[in-house]
Amino acid sequence: MSIDVVGVTKRFKTFAALDNVSLHIPGGELVALLGPSGSGKTTLLRIIAGLEWPDAGEVRFDGEDALSRSVRERNVGFVFQHYALFRHMNVFENVAFGLRVRRGAGKLPEAAIREKVNTLLHLVQIDWLAERYPSQLSGGQRQRVALARALAISPKVLLLDEPFGALDAKVRKELRRWLRHLHEELPVTSVLVTHDQEEALELADRVVVMGHGRIEQVGSPAQVYNEPATAFVHDFIGETIALPGEVRSGALFHDGRPLGLAAHGVGDGPARILARPHEVELADPGTTPFAGRVLAVRTFGPNRRADVQIAGESGPVVVEAAVPHDRELEVGAEIGLKPRRYRVFAT
Repeated sequence: MSIDVVGVTKRFKTFAALDNVSLHIPGGELVALLGPSGSGKTTLLRIIAGLEWPDAGEVRFDGEDALSRSVRERNVGFVFQHYALFRHMNVFENVAFGLRVRRGAGKLPEAAIREKVNTLLHLVQIDWLAERYPSQLSGGQRQRVALARALAISPKVLLLDEPFGALDAKVRKELRRWLRHLHEELPVTSVLVTHDQEEALELADRVVVMGHGRIEQVGSPAQVYNEPATAFVHDFIGETIALPGEVRSGALFHDGRPLGLAAHGVGDGPARILARPHEVELADPGTTPFAGRVLAVRTFGPNRRADVQIAGESGPVVVEAAVPHDRELEVGAEIGLKPRRYRVFAT
């Protein structure tokens, strides 16, 4: 099922949670809504689900008006961060709940309910936990139960609101891989809300980067990481080195001197030169566009980073650069920085 959000606006008193947001989600895709707290991603998800109504705009499922349908009529499965399992029901009954409360033509006989629940428990790899209660499960197991319960009603759309946020890092990583594999097996359109960049880039077919109630960029994980459309996207996704500059007639200047770097079509005026730490080489000062003094050198796992203080017209700027393991670097030493790849944005 495809989803179209057209010109959706939502305000909470004076706060604009969504500001004229439009988005097309093709059927069968797994799309991540990624952004910081307050960016509007959860509000957009709740409007798609029917848990919130927009002040203006449209939501369409397969081209048909979804706003005229109730939550139940939208045939949406919802997985929350904190599971929302029924504590007095065992795993089997939690998953069966949505099927048991159905009325009319959609009501399944008991034998069909049991068969479907057992199939789902096997699919999410917790069939051996069917008789246990939520208090007897780990966080990862509870989230699998919540997902199985959402899938029990055979939804056309699966909405996931920070589903792994309450889990530890190792369990999150395992469940991400499992969910990606599961999505590929199921005929469902999935929308995932997360503030975790790694989660979005690893799981999604496309990433929707949101900020201040608007969509900043929509693209594949590779596109939003390697080709950020705005400074906001570059800052938010991955690690960023930000260097101050000024554009004059298509050339970049810093602290009044030319850098020998192109402005990439940015007009004259103050600018930010953004790069990833691994895109900046260390070299001898005097041979590079930027130079500064090493304040600290840190090692964590396979990574080494140096804090380098660079002089600027409005005061010193500290940036973090990647350091090769075979390079000796002393605190207090002068070092040059040369961006191999960079992007320029007007400020």
